[in-house]
Amino acid sequence: MDSLSGPDRSALMSRIRGRDTKPEIAVRSILHRMGYRFRLHGRDLPGSPDIVLPGRGTVVFVHGCFWHRHKRCKGATTPKTNVGFWTAKFEANVARDVSNRRDLRKLGWRVMTVWECQLARPILLERKFASHLGATRNSSP
Repeated sequence: MDSLSGPDRSALMSRIRGRDTKPEIAVRSILHRMGYRFRLHGRDLPGSPDIVLPGRGTVVFVHGCFWHRHKRCKGATTPKTNVGFWTAKFEANVARDVSNRRDLRKLGWRVMTVWECQLARPILLERKFASHLGATRNSSP
């Protein structure tokens, strides 16, 4: 049984944002600091990627571990109430993510996924970006 009433649960869930989240802003900050320039929320692309680097042919999705089911991550818990609903919801999210990545690759885009838990180690995330995106003005000596 849910510890919140229907209206209270609805109010709580309505405050969960789909864009400009703290993890997304943190990733944008890292990329900007590294010298990359990008567009936000490519609505003209499958899945509306959070970050689009057109000059590099790359899109970046910033996924929450809970909502997108990051494998072997402690953040990917399943609520104990209404398990059937949550299982179906999570399966649909994962299937949509797979479909969006496939469609983007067919269009010639390179797809990167940044998981919320990766933000705990920003230096590793910077290395991942440098490896996938190549050198920029700010990374040269």
